[in-house]
Amino acid sequence: MNINILFIGDVVGKPGMDIVQTYLPSLEKKYRADIIIINGENSADGKGCTEKEGKAFFNLNAKVITGGNHTWDKHQSQDYLKKEPRALRPLNYPRGTYGNGFYIADTTKGKVGVLNLQGRAFMSPIDCPFRAAEWAIKKINEETKVIFIDFHAEATAEKMALAHFLDGKVSAVIGTHTHTQTSDERILPGGTAFITDSGMTGPYDSVIGMKKDAAINRFLFQTPQKYMAATDNRHLCGVFVKANPATGKAVEIERIFLPEFDRIVEENG
Repeated sequence: MNINILFIGDVVGKPGMDIVQTYLPSLEKKYRADIIIINGENSADGKGCTEKEGKAFFNLNAKVITGGNHTWDKHQSQDYLKKEPRALRPLNYPRGTYGNGFYIADTTKGKVGVLNLQGRAFMSPIDCPFRAAEWAIKKINEETKVIFIDFHAEATAEKMALAHFLDGKVSAVIGTHTHTQTSDERILPGGTAFITDSGMTGPYDSVIGMKKDAAINRFLFQTPQKYMAATDNRHLCGVFVKANPATGKAVEIERIFLPEFDRIVEENG
């Protein structure tokens, strides 16, 4: 019997939290999810995931919360990592960084290993995500072959390279961070489900979740601007993956985007 994995991409601020609460219960039922994983690194006003947001996610039946480069932006979210093993940060930060990089969750159909990694292209020069993945997979394989990776990275090429590097060794490599959902979801030849980016859950009348004026001014003037989460035109992005617990291989992947964008505007008169 296959394990159904439901992943919700980059939740941004209160708008993202609200739409997760609106849609997640019905999505859990629709996909008969055995495990729900949520990327929450932007859930606390656009920066980090504190205990408040973490409790809200877990109350919605999430089993694991993944993170990324913004995990460190609030000291409250850093404190949360120290006491909540189900709230992850990317594994490949330097040795001694607090928090967990992977977690093995129990489901009614078997265990699922959830691994969080961060890319290095156009991002902080941290440890190698490829080598970190090899080490973690060996550890996780002691308990399960079903491994889901949230790869928080900027460069499309780096995400694709990691997916091909790990093809057949993990169930899924799901990209996050760019906040723009791609339409390249597929199962690679070795049985690993992949999408370059699962997309953003939050306000789309924005620049990747940020209020437009501040984002535009940052490019116009090349000076720091106050980061504030936008509020309007909310959508939920995610991915559904079905994996065989005996082999760890994916048998299905589906991209989720709710509600769909309006693509036709009716003219008046």
